[in-house]
Amino acid sequence: VQLQASGGGLVQAGDSLTLSCTASGRTFSTFAWFRQAPGKEREFVAAIRWESGSTYSPDSMKGRFTLSRADAKNTVYLQMNNLKPEDTAVYYCAAGNTLVVNIPDRYDYWGHGTEVTVSS
Repeated sequence: VQLQASGGGLVQAGDSLTLSCTASGRTFSTFAWFRQAPGKEREFVAAIRWESGSTYSPDSMKGRFTLSRADAKNTVYLQMNNLKPEDTAVYYCAAGNTLVVNIPDRYDYWGHGTEVTVSS
């Protein structure tokens, strides 16, 4: 099983960026994105149930971050709008068969992470 994350980069505050995560090897019930800034704990960003398409995210992320999926490509996309310097972090995608979506330990597989840097 592999999760391939991509799409990170250096952007300016207010810009948009789309991250993608493609899974190979098997399917999972839940895909999620977490992020980790230097010196901080891994933070839940958003999750999606593959079968229903239901999405979940913290209130702090709603309105700016949108998660979607492309069934045929086994890929999830994280659309990030109006980025802020505090969004700077390494973003990780995760997959698993979990009912609890916001706890990192509940996921079985992780991508290597893609770095997002937002300059002010």
